[in-house]
Amino acid sequence: MTWTQDQPIISLKDVHKSFGDLEVLKGVSFDVMKGEVICIIGPSGSGKSTLIRCINALNDIQAGSITVQGQEVHDPKLDKLELRKKVGMVFQQYNLFPHKTALQNVMMAPVLVLKQDKAEVEARAKNLMAKVRLGGKENSYPGELSGGQQQRVAIARSLAMNPDVMLFDEVTAALDPETVKEVLVTIRELAEEGMTCILVTHEMGFAREVADHIYFTDRGVIVEHGPPSTFFTEASDPRTREFLSQIL
Repeated sequence: MTWTQDQPIISLKDVHKSFGDLEVLKGVSFDVMKGEVICIIGPSGSGKSTLIRCINALNDIQAGSITVQGQEVHDPKLDKLELRKKVGMVFQQYNLFPHKTALQNVMMAPVLVLKQDKAEVEARAKNLMAKVRLGGKENSYPGELSGGQQQRVAIARSLAMNPDVMLFDEVTAALDPETVKEVLVTIRELAEEGMTCILVTHEMGFAREVADHIYFTDRGVIVEHGPPSTFFTEASDPRTREFLSQIL
């Protein structure tokens, strides 16, 4: 199937996911167009993180369909490496290799996985370090960096694979308040450059500012969704209103 720009870059249709007897996603459907920024919000345990892990084939699904650029993510024949070249993911925990410098962390996958030329990758990695405002920290080890700096290295590492889509799973949840902003600034710049982004986030001010569309999930279903301009002011479902009243 050939994918064209006027079709959704990501499409979820009636996705169901269970862990044992616990149904975590109960028929989730939505589309993401190229260049869109989607924020998924909701209480803990509502299936948000599971949802984006399914897009990257880190979790399997029991029913439904997820396509990325027209390719069925849960096709048994899918090359997951090919998928993960297209779909970068940044987690709440930075997962950096502690014995490698920041620059080496960013370079590893393109050199080892994509077998790209080391000198070219190094030049690109240095540019990415500058992009996430860490020029001068290339030779620092993760243990010498703040949480916010480590998270920005993790973003640079994901960008080093030249993905078409970036998934962010609660990437500021483990950070001190003062370092949250520097990570959000980096993500905002990616969004402004046209990167397709899906974020699971508790940062409502950020969601209001950067999202094209917001999805509120509760107990495995999308309760309500809309653009920020109406979502925060005209939420109709009582669950949405209660959630927003607790955090806004």
